[in-house]
Amino acid sequence: MSGPQCCENAPKPSSSCGAGHVEEFGGLKSYVSGPSDSKLAVILVSDIFGYEPPNLRKLADKVAAAGFFVVVPDFFHGDPYAPEIAERLLRGWIQDHGPDQGFEDTKPVIEALKSKGVTKIGAAGFCWGAKVVVELAKNAYIDAAVMLHPSFVTVDDIHGVKVPISVLGAEIDQTSPPELLKLFEVALNAKPEVDGFVKIFPGVAHGWTVRYKDGDEVAVKCAEEAHCDMLDWFAKYLK
Repeated sequence: MSGPQCCENAPKPSSSCGAGHVEEFGGLKSYVSGPSDSKLAVILVSDIFGYEPPNLRKLADKVAAAGFFVVVPDFFHGDPYAPEIAERLLRGWIQDHGPDQGFEDTKPVIEALKSKGVTKIGAAGFCWGAKVVVELAKNAYIDAAVMLHPSFVTVDDIHGVKVPISVLGAEIDQTSPPELLKLFEVALNAKPEVDGFVKIFPGVAHGWTVRYKDGDEVAVKCAEEAHCDMLDWFAKYLK
């Protein structure tokens, strides 16, 4: 359960990488970035705010710059959660956009990746997206998984994981508090056949890896540390 060294093992940047674009991929409108001929791919599964936020797309470009073909699908079909609409409660939105449907929607994306020659696939999920990713990891649809400030994930989910998984959590998080993350670690330690890693970032809150403000140097630094941990995990297991 040793932790990765920040970005030391990441593939070298590819000259064919650049800013991404939106296209239909696997039946979903998606932000794609990175070398289209790469045999290594990463799917980023967003939080409830969807695939459009700039921080998430910047992270996709960062992963792409390490040599991966990156897909960020619109699992909400143009209907991400909009907190400014007061009458639309989060619970009602979740009922209409369950992670179980996200899991099903990911399968055609994975098939589309394989059909273009991809041989290794990783997936990272943020908040809502972590539940999608853990289901992929339980069913071995992917080769490596990363969950960042997860929501809806249970200890039983962790017991069922079949591929290497990294859990990056926040010290200040009512959704997945440190106590729960430590239970995840215990569950992973009991599975020697599956490599696992759990890290609790001090002083940060739920959502810190994609909800930070660019002008907040401390927040940006904390987010970048998590991004590096994520990249190192994929560099290690997507070979």
